[in-house]
Amino acid sequence: MDALIEGYRRFRTGAWPKHKELYDTLAAHGQSPRALVIACSDSRVDPQLIFDAGPGELFVVRNVASLVPPYMPDSEYHGTSAAIEFAVRALEVERIVVMGHAQCGGVNALLNGTPAHLGDFIENWMRMAARARERVVAATEDPVERQRLGEFETVKVSLENLMTFPWIRERVEAGKLTLHGSYFGVAKGRLWVLGPDGAFAPVD
Repeated sequence: MDALIEGYRRFRTGAWPKHKELYDTLAAHGQSPRALVIACSDSRVDPQLIFDAGPGELFVVRNVASLVPPYMPDSEYHGTSAAIEFAVRALEVERIVVMGHAQCGGVNALLNGTPAHLGDFIENWMRMAARARERVVAATEDPVERQRLGEFETVKVSLENLMTFPWIRERVEAGKLTLHGSYFGVAKGRLWVLGPDGAFAPVD
């Protein structure tokens, strides 16, 4: 905790004075982020840093493997879906970016099985990406290539699931909302984007 407090003190003496006028505006008038980013909880993958975004620019949802569940309104708890609903229906973001990443532990669990001591929630959570696993297993037997393809395919699953939300599909078809897939290479700090051809390519 001491290290976190020291970080806060650096924020108060550095970033806070620099952005105080912006924070005043955000406090007075509310937020109006330009995009919703759905990313992994992995500590190496921070969308604010990767996209060099300032306060109020991005509405960020993070979970294991950047997964979006299918649209299933019921009496259960749906943290990711609730955040998506707020970003789309309340804040009216104009784009949603799903960002996967290299060395994703969730994808590794999907492909190779969840360790026994992590079985309370992760195994069931990753089950929603079962079709990504099926695609990868059918494509290659190489474990390194499977991991990478799995990271790509889970992004595609999330994009597919986003389109099961009726108010997202409606906005996409009306041209009011666009969906994007991306991927961050941790070792080299490179961003890849999903093209209309269904392939990921690095950004120059």
